[in-house]
Amino acid sequence: MVKRASFTAVALAFALILTGCTSRPDEAGEPARQASPAASEPVTASEPVTKPKVVTSGLEAPWSIIFHGDTPLVSERDSGRILALHDDGTTSEITTVDDVRAAGEGGLLGLADHDGYLYAYVTAASENRIIRYPLQGDGAQLAVGRAETVLDGIPAGTYHNGGRIAFGPDGMLYATTGDNQNSDNAQDRASLAGKILRMTPEGDVPGDNPFDGSHVYSYGHRNPQGIAWAADGTMYATEFGQDTWDELNIIKPGGNYGWPIVEGICKNRQYIDPVQQWRPAEASPSGMTILGDDIWVANLRGQSIRQIPLSAPSTSTRHYVGQYGRISDVVVTPKGKLWAATSNTDGTGRPNQDDDRILTIPTE
Repeated sequence: MVKRASFTAVALAFALILTGCTSRPDEAGEPARQASPAASEPVTASEPVTKPKVVTSGLEAPWSIIFHGDTPLVSERDSGRILALHDDGTTSEITTVDDVRAAGEGGLLGLADHDGYLYAYVTAASENRIIRYPLQGDGAQLAVGRAETVLDGIPAGTYHNGGRIAFGPDGMLYATTGDNQNSDNAQDRASLAGKILRMTPEGDVPGDNPFDGSHVYSYGHRNPQGIAWAADGTMYATEFGQDTWDELNIIKPGGNYGWPIVEGICKNRQYIDPVQQWRPAEASPSGMTILGDDIWVANLRGQSIRQIPLSAPSTSTRHYVGQYGRISDVVVTPKGKLWAATSNTDGTGRPNQDDDRILTIPTE
C-alpha cells in the first residue's frame, strides 16, 4: 500500500538552492544557463506490499482521465478518441475529435466535465483550442452533441502545448498552456502561450481576473501540465523545466513564475519560486491530483508517481520507480480511489503487450 509509514525509506527535504539565470540564447533559441550544483533528491521508496491493479489495458497514449458521474472518460492523445470505460474494463468510443494534429506532444490533451458539457483541449493544425460538447445520456448510453469552441487562438507547436484543463472551486475553467517553443511568449501577457488561463465555462474573461480583459491568470510558465486545488483553495501546478529543474508551484493570481529568465528556485523577488524542484530525469511531471493530505504527481521521464504531503510541500516520495513506465495522469475516482494512466505508447516509452493501462493505486 502506498503509505509513507509502510515504506522502509522516508522522504528527505529538498535543498533549496539557486538556479542559473539567463545569460544568452543558445542555438535553439532557448536561454543558456549557468551550471548549478545538484539538489538532494527525495529518498526513493521501496516496493509496497500491495501492487496496483489493472483497470483496463490496450489504450493508445492516454493523456487525461476524468469522470462524468461514475463513468470514467479517457482522452487518447494521438487517435483523438474520447473513450468511456465500463465496469468490466472494456471501452467504447464517445467521439473522435475533429481536426486533431497529433505530432510530438500535441494532439487531444486535457478533458473536463462541467454542468452537462464535456470540455477538451485540442492541438489543431495552427492553434490549440478548447472546445466543449453537450452530453446526452449516461453510462453505456453516453453520447455527445455538436462541438462548440470555448477559446481558440492558443499558440500550438510540436512541443510545449500545456493542455491540462480543470474547473476550480470557483466554478471557473482553468487551462495550462506551454510556451510553444518560443520562450519569449511566457513573459508576454498579450500572448496566451506560457500561461495558466482562467475563463468562464463559456470562455469569457471573468471580471475578477488579475489583468483587465485578459484570460491570463499567471504567466512566466514553460510547459505546465498539471493543476489541482487543496481543500483550502490553494492552487498547485506542475511544470516541465528545460534542462535544470522541473517545478511544483503554488499559483497566485497575476503571479510571474520567471520563465525564461529563471528556472527553478532563484530567490529573485520579481518572480515566484517553486515550492519544490526536481531534476528532469527524475520527474517530467504531467497530471496531478490531491487525495487526502497528499499531492500526487504523474511523472513521464521519471517513470513514477510522486507523493507530496500538503503539510510539507518541499518533500516528496517516489513510488513504483521504473515499474510501469511513463505515467501521464493521476486522478481521484468518485469512490475516493487513486487511478493512474501509463503513457508508454506515446512514441517515447517502451510499451509492453498490455500497454497502455489504467491502474488503481493503493493508498491505504
